[in-house]
Amino acid sequence: MNSIGEACNEAKHQYDSCFHTWFSEKFLKGYTSDNTCLHLFKIYQQCVKKAMKEQHIELKEMETSYLESEKEKKPHS
Repeated sequence: MNSIGEACNEAKHQYDSCFHTWFSEKFLKGYTSDNTCLHLFKIYQQCVKKAMKEQHIELKEMETSYLESEKEKKPHS
């Protein structure tokens, strides 16, 4: 799956690869320290935040529950 911002795809793929390696080769063998991919996560996170800002997406909008509310019934603008 690609990232929210096309410019972030490479950073996402690098982080995903690191995470999957850490998970399968370390976490599942009892090594639970989760800072192995932290540097890649931070790079990807910064890129996503920039992409969200460019697309005028606010984090609070993503956290809002629309199910079973009046907002669900209204078309999005």
